[in-house]
Amino acid sequence: MVGSLKNDIESSVIVHHVDVDYDTATFGMGCFWGADALFGATLGVLRTKVGYSGGVKANPTYTDLGDHVEVITIDYDPKKVTYLNLLNLFWNNHEYGLTTRVKRQYASIIFYHTEEQKDIAYASLEAERTKRSDEEIITEIVKADIFYAAEEYHQKYYLQKHKDLVKSLNLDDKLLLKSHVAARLNGYLVGVGGVEQYLNEASYLGLNSSQRDYVRHYVEENEGGNLYC
Repeated sequence: MVGSLKNDIESSVIVHHVDVDYDTATFGMGCFWGADALFGATLGVLRTKVGYSGGVKANPTYTDLGDHVEVITIDYDPKKVTYLNLLNLFWNNHEYGLTTRVKRQYASIIFYHTEEQKDIAYASLEAERTKRSDEEIITEIVKADIFYAAEEYHQKYYLQKHKDLVKSLNLDDKLLLKSHVAARLNGYLVGVGGVEQYLNEASYLGLNSSQRDYVRHYVEENEGGNLYC
């Protein structure tokens, strides 16, 4: 049984905001729910947000995307995780689109934010082509353009299934977009990172004992499962 959640007396300050220098990465790699969880619980990642980019239509929505792609944008601490580390996760966690032509919404695209990212992305693409010489990799590499945040119900999709936990963390729709703890838990709840990593981080995130135990139950239950939508 999963215990009840409460704001107990030993509760510390929930870490919604992390004030460190960061870089940003943006990827299109199929359905963005799984990518949000995958990167959210990756060590060194500070914040995640899902949305739409890569097209020309103004103000796209989920039901009217035009020629945009579902994307994940990631703020990360480059002292703790490198852009190449993130690219390795990108290459190894496609549900579809890497070698199969799918509708534009789910296309495989690396959106670079700097010339350095561009160079690293092209080098990593060539390395993947060498590794997968029997496949045609159709991933695009393009300069990052306007990012449109997706609707609130898409942000931290897996975390939002745990309404009592969301309430106990004082997360509203706006905070879901930028909260550090929301990004981390959205991944941990579906098993990303594993139990050991989660336990090493739970106290730092400011979770009280009931919140820690609640999340641990789901990390243990879901560790090793797949993230596909």
